[in-house]
This record gives sequence, structure tokens and C-alpha cells, in this order.
Amino acid sequence: MNYELQDLRAFVKIAEFGNFHEAANAIHLSQPALTRRMQKLEEGLGTQLLDRTTRRVSLTAVGRDFLPKARRLLDDFERSILGIRELAERQSGQVTLACIPTAAFYFLPTVIREFNRQYPKIRIRILDLSAHEGLEAVLRGEADFGINMLSGQHAEIDFTPLVNEPFVLACRRDHPLAEQPQVAWRELSDYRLIGVGRLSGNRVLLDHGLAHLDWRPSWFYEVQHLSTSLGMVEAGLGIAAMPSLAMPVEDHPILVQRPLVDPVISRTLGLVRRHGSSLSPAAEQFVETLLKQWPGYTALGADKPT
Repeated sequence: MNYELQDLRAFVKIAEFGNFHEAANAIHLSQPALTRRMQKLEEGLGTQLLDRTTRRVSLTAVGRDFLPKARRLLDDFERSILGIRELAERQSGQVTLACIPTAAFYFLPTVIREFNRQYPKIRIRILDLSAHEGLEAVLRGEADFGINMLSGQHAEIDFTPLVNEPFVLACRRDHPLAEQPQVAWRELSDYRLIGVGRLSGNRVLLDHGLAHLDWRPSWFYEVQHLSTSLGMVEAGLGIAAMPSLAMPVEDHPILVQRPLVDPVISRTLGLVRRHGSSLSPAAEQFVETLLKQWPGYTALGADKPT
């Protein structure tokens, strides 16, 4: 097959920058030389990878499918030449992870801060996606691994549990329910509830957990993202049932959380990886840092990491 690793690097850089000019500068080539490399790669593969117009460059459907494969080929080459030990000593590379937004927003920065302290030259790319989208990103190889919910078994996914966190009530400090040490689900019936859409993994967990009751929540507002729920709670529009990871890490001047009981509903978060796949040295180092940091987090009733 008529292509070289430099051709793959050219393709990946064009995909990352979205134009030939910046990609050429990044790999120290002239634009004509970069164009020749792309033409050579596409001729060798027998298909078009890029759609080119006068204003922008975009990936074709084949290009989108080929991009994670090209990245893996380059990563495999880097590991084989430098070796895991040498790469670790140089502290270089990139980590891409697909993370559900609640963990990405509140917990993950703590891990990244520690990881950056140890490995300041390793780049981090975060795909903050829904549970389903994050799983698909890992399966397609677009992410090295993910942080996701346990919501069923998948033959091609390995799941390593990290934490089991309960759903809690999110309300303002001046709300009547904030005066109670814990709140039963039925006590929510007198207030306007803010819930996530029916296709959300969190909504599926709640519907399943409350299915045995003769009472059902009446969701007055429905949103797509938990962060939107928190903004509406803070504005005094209603109250919400949230995974405890979705709550602010430090004491919030307006928002508080209270345990929801009768029943207690929890979700399990963990690492997801493609079955049988190996991580790059940089990704392995990130996972090691993550596993060291995560035990310091208790979903409810203890201090969160600072």
C-alpha cells in the first residue's frame, strides 16, 4: 500500500486543524508539500478522505471512520520506537477520554490538576458526552477510555466500577425541604420538579428505581442536561433529583443537597474500555492517577477532593 507514516500525520493534523495552512505549520511543511502527501495517501487508499472547498476542509464519511484508525497506527508506531519506559520519561503524548458531563465538570478537574503536576507535557482531550455517545466514542476508538454509567452489559466493553453514588435532592438553602436531614421521594410531590429527558441514562435509572411505587414524580420542567437543572434550581424555579457528582464540589452559597430516601436510588460510575484493547503509555498514566484520586471521593457524606 503506497503511503507513509508522514502521510498519516498530515491527514491527522488537517483533521485536527480543519485547514491546510495551520496543519502545514504544525508539521513544518509547505502547503504544496502537505497537499501532495494527502493526494498520495488518498491514492494509496483508493478513496477520498477530505472534502475541500475554498473556505474549509472537512472529513468525508470514510475520513471520519479512518481518523481514529490513523491515530492508533501513529500511536502504535510511537510506542514501538520509543518504548513505554522512554515515553514515560519524556512525559509526552496525548490522552483522549469520553466522560459524562457530571464527572467532567466537577470531579475530573481534580484528577487533571494532579496529572498535569506529574506529567506537564501530556496533552488531554476531553469529550464530554452523554452516556450513550461516550460509549460509542470508546467503541469507535475516538477515545482511549471513558468514564460512564453502568447501564447494561456490552460484549465489546470492559467496565471497572469506581463509585456508587446516590441521587440527592438539589434545592436552594431557603427551600423548606432544605431544613430536613433527608427527604423521601413522596415529599417532592408538593413542589415543581425539574427532570432530564426520557432518553437520558439518569432518567432511565430513576424511572426504574421508582417503578414499584404507586406514586410517580410529575416533572414540571424537562431539560437535556443536569447543569441546566442546577441553574434552574438556583434561580428558584423548582427542585431537582441529581446524582451527587453533579452537585458543586465546594459549599455553594445558594444550593444544597439532601439525601433522597424511600427508596435510595444510586448509579454506578466506572472506567469503560474496549475489550482486549491496550492503552497508550500516556493513557495508562492518566488511568493510574485517576484510580489514585477516585478513592478520596465519597459520593455522599464525606468531603470531596479539593
